This record gives sequence, C-alpha cells and structure tokens, in this order.
Amino acid sequence: MLRALTLAFALLASTVQAGERYVSMGSSYAAGLGIAPYQDGAPTRCTRSTRNYAQQLAAKRGLTLVDVGCSGAKTSAILQPWGELPAQIDAVTADTALVTVTIGGNDIGLVGGLYGASCRKLGEANCAPATTPGEADYAALKTAMTGMVAAIRERAPKAKIVLVEYPTILPLQGACAATPLSDADADAARTKAARLSAITREAAASGGAMVITTDDFSRGHDACAAQPWMNGYPAPGAAPYHPNLAAMTAIAQALDAALP
Repeated sequence: MLRALTLAFALLASTVQAGERYVSMGSSYAAGLGIAPYQDGAPTRCTRSTRNYAQQLAAKRGLTLVDVGCSGAKTSAILQPWGELPAQIDAVTADTALVTVTIGGNDIGLVGGLYGASCRKLGEANCAPATTPGEADYAALKTAMTGMVAAIRERAPKAKIVLVEYPTILPLQGACAATPLSDADADAARTKAARLSAITREAAASGGAMVITTDDFSRGHDACAAQPWMNGYPAPGAAPYHPNLAAMTAIAQALDAALP
C-alpha cells in the first residue's frame, strides 16, 4: 500500500502537457450515451458523445485524445476483445500520459437493474429481470478492476491513471416521480452504487491510481434534484439513468482541477 501511494504521488506531481496522449476508456458513463452529437467514425453501438467528459478535458488541456469508451461495456471489454471491437486497453501505449476509466456498473447490473425496476413499476411490457449480485460477483469485479489498473500501469508506466466514479443516480432515501421505483428497488440500486464506488477506490489504491470521487460531489444532483446531473425514467431524447451534459461538464472540471 505504501509503495502504491508513493507511486501515485510521484506520478501526479508531474504535469500533463498539451499535445500528450490521453486515452479514455469505459462504459456508457464514459462514452456519453444520450448526449448528442456523437463522434463520427466511432462504432454506432458505442455512442461516443462529442461532449463527454474526456472530450471536454482534452479540449481544455489541448491533449491528443483517443476515446475508446463504449456503451454496454463491462470490465472484460477493457482487457479483451468484445465482439468486433478490440480490447479498449489496446489504445494505451508506452507514451500515454493520461488514462481515465469509468467502468463496473454493467458488471453488477446497476443501470440495467434500474431500467427493469422502473419498467415493472410503470406496468410496461417485456421488462428486464431483477439483478441481485452476490458477494462472489462483487469479489470478481474487484479482481477485474484491480487487474485492469495493473495492466494499464504495465503498458504505460509513466501515465497518470484516474478512475472516475459513476455519478449519484438516486437521492439518499426514497425515489420521486422522475425515478419510478419501489423502495426496495431504490435501496438495492443504492447498495450497488455504494459497493461499486468502494471497489473503484480500492482498485485505484492497489495500483497507485487516482480517483475522481464523482459519487460524492454529485450528491444533491441526482435524478430527483432541482438541478439534476442524471436523467430519470423515461428520458425522451436522452438516456434513462445516465448522466446529462451538466454531469459531464462537472466531471471534466473536477479532472482538470485534480490534474497538475
């Protein structure tokens, strides 16, 4: 642990310079599902927004961005090919200066579980089944994320690695009209989100990476808030239970403030 912390402080002390290579990886929460327009030339199913947090940070810092985040991705898609898509980590090269990752929600059915729960609450048809990860699932996620950080470090020893948490989706208690959920389903989603944040922080600490604690600073901007950073259900023209443009901008600002 001491070695990991020492490495993290040493890497964060150096400045990320304009023009350096920046790789953004992850799921739809990194790609920017529902935030049009999408990037030309990107795989259609990845829905990579031109205004996701990586795009905004790269523009502000003058970084050379390689954006490989993809909607629906699990941690396995970081290290292994996913269908026709190469492993996201293939974008990380020895000269990469910065890597950001938002991943893990799909491994435990966080957003898919919310979709299904709201679908059932509203009496809609063909709803996704409930997802209840067990301790083995959380342990597997921790192993996968820890291995991911180690693999990134091996490919790019000098890179700053930053794990970006998922923004807060629901208020601390209950739900609202924008989030049609039973109390049990809302509590289950909060448990998943809390476990994901804890695992993200543990994985970062294990490999000398940094964490953007989005789960903390986005509280009060959940889907039920007066100024939400999260879409509710349904979300016409957007993506239910996904971050909106305000969330992406806030994350980009937090990254810019945290990086030297």
